[in-house]
Amino acid sequence: MNLKNGVIRDLRELTESEMSETEFLRSVENNMIPMQQFFTYYKCAIMEIETKFRVLNEQFSINGESNPIEFIQSRIKSYGSIFRKIITKHIPRNIEAIENNISDIAGIRVVCSFVQDIYRLADCFLQQDDITLIEKKDYIQNPKPNGYRSLHLIVAVPIFLENEKRLVKAEVQLRTIAMDFWASLEHKLRYKKDLSPFKLDLLADEMKKCADQSAEWDRRMQEIKNIVESD
Repeated sequence: MNLKNGVIRDLRELTESEMSETEFLRSVENNMIPMQQFFTYYKCAIMEIETKFRVLNEQFSINGESNPIEFIQSRIKSYGSIFRKIITKHIPRNIEAIENNISDIAGIRVVCSFVQDIYRLADCFLQQDDITLIEKKDYIQNPKPNGYRSLHLIVAVPIFLENEKRLVKAEVQLRTIAMDFWASLEHKLRYKKDLSPFKLDLLADEMKKCADQSAEWDRRMQEIKNIVESD
């Protein structure tokens, strides 16, 4: 459905779930200015958080250390993703409820060279007095059953507007290169719709083995780094 061009199928042809999503998207379109402002808050939060990590990366470099960050990625959830979360979590369909109940509208992924870098960066980031930690999930020490590994932080960061200061929630994920490589491929494979149950089980088993192997690779690379730095 292309709402920008005003092309919407006859509502009588839509299923109940499609009807709900159509109504949600139409409501978004009808309230575009407050929605644009809403998403601007999250864009600003991403800029604040990215800057903090880039400053930390430069600080390590100034101190004569190698830069721990390989790259940073960010994203804002799409309307469709927000709608699906509203349905799953039974959230009222208004901006205030969405803001209060969805913590990962703004997402920042920080990809590091080594596992030790993840925890050091996270500690430095969370020690900053304008960052409020809401929730921490360590999937490195406690991987998900499928092998997924990453450190997740739900934080609130202040953004300074013309006439106010707002606290905005965001999710920060910290991973190594190996973790990010595995997660990216797993995401692509998981969303294939035409695999048989047998192939899905086989895929899950193979991906778990790959996750274990990448974890071993991270462990060994960290050991090598420790040996190099001990001289």
